[in-house]
Amino acid sequence: MKIVPFFRSLSRSVHEEHNDHDHDQQESKTGIDISGPSGACTSISFTVWRKSLVISCKGFTVIDSNGDLVYRVDNYVGHPREVTLMDGSGKSVLTMRRNKKFSLVESWFVYEGEVGDFCCTERTIRAAAKSWPVFCVKKNQNLLNAKYPSIIAHVYREVSGSHRRCAYVIEGSYTHRSCKVLEEFSRNVVAEIKRKEANVGGVSYGVDVFHLVVHPGFHPGFAMALVLLLDQMF
Repeated sequence: MKIVPFFRSLSRSVHEEHNDHDHDQQESKTGIDISGPSGACTSISFTVWRKSLVISCKGFTVIDSNGDLVYRVDNYVGHPREVTLMDGSGKSVLTMRRNKKFSLVESWFVYEGEVGDFCCTERTIRAAAKSWPVFCVKKNQNLLNAKYPSIIAHVYREVSGSHRRCAYVIEGSYTHRSCKVLEEFSRNVVAEIKRKEANVGGVSYGVDVFHLVVHPGFHPGFAMALVLLLDQMF
């Protein structure tokens, strides 16, 4: 789906970069079986605009280097407890739901497809009741950790209802649009959030337009889901 020239101009500096990571990282997968580009041998950079294409909505618009709409988010409330990531055609890819249990640590569950309280069909409601989240993302409250003081969130892989293991950590500052998603044990970088600068004159687009760089073996849809959760947490 092609979008208007203004959005396409935002992506002119977006390009595919050569990957310097080893073969082991290329074999790393999120475990999410969702439609979208996969098996790439180079890193892919997207332009993310913190704005919905729908009037009166808050959300995100994600475009590739060709100016094509890849992902979109349309929220009708400022701080929702449920966020749905859609592809360019409007199909639900992932649903993020805030943990309803009272806790001092903010956490979100990530589900495949469209699940949750706002599903409008009986079939999706039944599916939501039976499905387990595939990931859980927790905001890091222990910012005084001496070993890794820059960690802002942990990403846990959901094995079953109460059993999980840490798969990724997110370091940096989302406020300044400077973050890295790293594998927990290898410390390989699988995705990055970067400020976007204009090619001429060093003009800044601010924090509402930025790059999302996804390295081989990591799914772009899940990388964008992490962006959405960081935006809610910070």
